[in-house]
Amino acid sequence: MTCAPDATILAALERRLGPKGFTREPSEMEPWLSDWRGRVHGRAAALLSPADTDEVQYIVRLAAEARVGLVPQGGNSSMVAGATPSADGSALLLSLRRMNRIRSLSPEDNVAVAEAGVILSDLHQAALGIGRRFPLSLGAKGTARIGGLISTNAGGTQVLRFGTMRSLVVGIEAVLPSGDRFDGLSALRKDNRGYDLRQLLVGAEGTLGVVTAASLRLVPAIGSRAVAWVGLADPHAALRLLRRLEAATGEAVESFEAMPANALDMVLRNIPGTRAPLGRSHEWNILIEATAPAGAGDPTERLTAELAAAAEDGLIEDAVVAANEAQAEALWKLRETIAEAERVDGPAAKHDISVPVSGVPDFLVEARAAVENRFTGSRVVGFGHLGDGNIHFNVLPPPNVDGKAWVENEGPAVNAFVHDFVADRGGSLSAEHGIGQLKLAEFARTAGPVRLHALQAIKQALDPLGIMNPGKLVPPAA
Repeated sequence: MTCAPDATILAALERRLGPKGFTREPSEMEPWLSDWRGRVHGRAAALLSPADTDEVQYIVRLAAEARVGLVPQGGNSSMVAGATPSADGSALLLSLRRMNRIRSLSPEDNVAVAEAGVILSDLHQAALGIGRRFPLSLGAKGTARIGGLISTNAGGTQVLRFGTMRSLVVGIEAVLPSGDRFDGLSALRKDNRGYDLRQLLVGAEGTLGVVTAASLRLVPAIGSRAVAWVGLADPHAALRLLRRLEAATGEAVESFEAMPANALDMVLRNIPGTRAPLGRSHEWNILIEATAPAGAGDPTERLTAELAAAAEDGLIEDAVVAANEAQAEALWKLRETIAEAERVDGPAAKHDISVPVSGVPDFLVEARAAVENRFTGSRVVGFGHLGDGNIHFNVLPPPNVDGKAWVENEGPAVNAFVHDFVADRGGSLSAEHGIGQLKLAEFARTAGPVRLHALQAIKQALDPLGIMNPGKLVPPAA
């Protein structure tokens, strides 16, 4: 059990961190005490905003001595309340937002060294300045920060080609629960010195230490890109189309996003400035992006030809290829604002799940039918990254009911039903959002004893006092 900090500890922190790094002012703390969706509300003894790694070490050492809980936080865009403190107010909220320097950019190593508080879109812009890019993007790129992306092993829309954050992290600097600094920023591509602490910290949700900086893989900047919107009959045709395009274009296709008609309809209804990309509605829609580095030729002609051939063969029903960047961005807006459009319609039981890629088409069809049959009047919106098996499977309340009350009353049963459906197909209840607080009970129920015991043993070994992000990711031992 962790303890609340006493007046002596708070005074020491205030002296060391100064007015920019320490506050107990309720108005300054309030925006950071609730999760992004506004479902979980916590309290904290103080908000700490260190300026550098030395200050993080000071904070962690002091917390360890007094057994005070620390809740690391970046952009506070967690979908599972992974950065929200508990309601008892005993923990200290540790914000990494002031640590926002890009320490170096190396075109020779194809590596950027960025602090935990760097905003993802800022890293994108900085990499372009040296003719490179950081190949991870998601809808929250304007608020999500590097430390949080690492701690949740974020995915996004380019996993198909470049993998999750785990495959993009080549080095880490972190402060461990003892207060010691792990200096692992050296961007070694080969390093066989036993257990990989770097990879333990990726996806650990702040439960094993505080990530303060990372060395991140860069790739050549995009010289040209082709963005297309495709209408087709079902997700089985979508997977066949993906494999056909991969065979014809090699690694050019790096995004392949699947959306049912009801997801597109929701965006068109709720997001100003959007319009239907095709002449009529289709049961399923695919957003495709193919890219090429400078000097490698524009992929537009090849993608257009392959889509035309697929239409001729009856695989797809219709398609449009963006003629310019404005049209390309308009197509991407239809995909990236689905979550925003859902929020306009009200609460839903949301699931970030994954199944083997070959099983995605059947899952999208069968799981939707099963849920809508089991929970009368509910409506399923299932969309996501078809090529990597990640589906955002959201269950909306029946029309003309109190949506919030329905989610509160039916949500646990819906969650269990969906997660069991996923587990039966060899899938995971968390593809890219993490476990946080909101999935902790379901994780404990479905994970199996071997996985749980291993996580608990690692947590106990590295954080024996239990001060790092208590109550997240690792279910307590029975």
